[in-house]
Amino acid sequence: MRTNKAIRDFSTPSAKRLGYFIRRAATTLLLCVLMTLTACGQQHFEDTDVPGFAALMADTSVVVLDVRTAAEYAEGHIQGAVLIDQEQRDFVEKVKAAVPADRKIALYCRSGRRSANAAKRLAEAGYKCVNLKGGIIAWREARMPVTNEP
Repeated sequence: MRTNKAIRDFSTPSAKRLGYFIRRAATTLLLCVLMTLTACGQQHFEDTDVPGFAALMADTSVVVLDVRTAAEYAEGHIQGAVLIDQEQRDFVEKVKAAVPADRKIALYCRSGRRSANAAKRLAEAGYKCVNLKGGIIAWREARMPVTNEP
């Protein structure tokens, strides 16, 4: 069976150009995929530990936001925290109504997961947010004050 010499011989100029094109296309595709994955994984808010969160609270312009449920809040919360449950459908709208857009928000929940989700949503709405890693669990473990008063 005879085959076309140009197809078998990858040293011809047209075969070299085709190989170059395929390599460039594959490289471009790989870069696009990596950039997309990197952009999806970007975090638009900060995480901080208990000492960092306590330092933030010393700044009177920072709003401390508890994003847990009312029942969790009643069990104990950080003094001065504003309660807005992040699982409510109108969570972002409630925050917009309560907190000026130029104020930094320090958020916490029970373990830091819900507040990270809330921080992401608020950061997308234009707020500068800082999430307490470990939530109120970490706060209590560090023996920081908690109140049951409304």
